[in-house]
Amino acid sequence: MVDPRQNTYSQTQSDTIDQGLREYMLKVYNYMTSGLAISGLVAWTASQSPALMNLIYGSALKWVVMLAPLGFIFFLGARMQKMSNSAAQMTFWAFAAVMGLSMSYIFILYTGASITRVFFITCSVFAAMSIYGYTTKRDLTKFGSFLMMGLLGIIIASVVNIFMKSTMMEFIISCIGVLVFVGLTAYDTQKIKSMYYATSAELATKTAIMGALTLYLDFINLFLMLLRLFGQRK
Repeated sequence: MVDPRQNTYSQTQSDTIDQGLREYMLKVYNYMTSGLAISGLVAWTASQSPALMNLIYGSALKWVVMLAPLGFIFFLGARMQKMSNSAAQMTFWAFAAVMGLSMSYIFILYTGASITRVFFITCSVFAAMSIYGYTTKRDLTKFGSFLMMGLLGIIIASVVNIFMKSTMMEFIISCIGVLVFVGLTAYDTQKIKSMYYATSAELATKTAIMGALTLYLDFINLFLMLLRLFGQRK
């Protein structure tokens, strides 16, 4: 005979886990959204200063600005567990600000209308794939290695194209990039969701920040790939 108290306890435990998961994922999306807002504000503000833009992109300083976000990513990955929650948050927001500075050029190259249009397209695609990754019962881990190989290929091809300056290669990279980051959005969302069950309460905030960083990068890269394809140049 089944003890009804056992069923009640199991249901209560399940509800608690679901509530905790919702709060955790909401924290991830809130951090990600705040990062995007900071990046957008910094990028637009910087683009309004011709002197600053000339200082950055008219000298070797542009390489510092372009590579600085990568340094932040490595720093967060290596030091996150040893940082306090407040320090991790501040570092993430500092990364978002530097990333915004490195993206300020888009307001010089593309019209404001096309940037806005592509941004909302990116929001729609990202939301759809993130919801899919969160709700699907299908295990997406088997696609991880394939997506990582695609990402590595994009990075290598992009570096090569810096010197080749091929419009056709840029188009191909952007098309493949859209597919890769669409897939990564779903894959990373499911991975972040599964990390909740393996994370202690003490590390929940740091894990949420790292999850937000991952989804932030998926969103930004998807946005830039779509902008290359559909953005209207000035």
